[in-house]
Amino acid sequence: MAQAKKIALYMVVVFVLYTIITSPERAADLVQVGFEGISSAAEGVGDFMSELVK
Repeated sequence: MAQAKKIALYMVVVFVLYTIITSPERAADLVQVGFEGISSAAEGVGDFMSELVK
């Protein structure tokens, strides 16, 4: 099972590097979308906690 995890991780790393090398603009867009999603999720959690305190 540990061997399968190593292989899967290796494949993900190779895919990410391939994507960055072949189309850096698209990779940058995907990273931006990811960070925007994380930011909005954190904002939602903050709003939820603020409403709980009120």
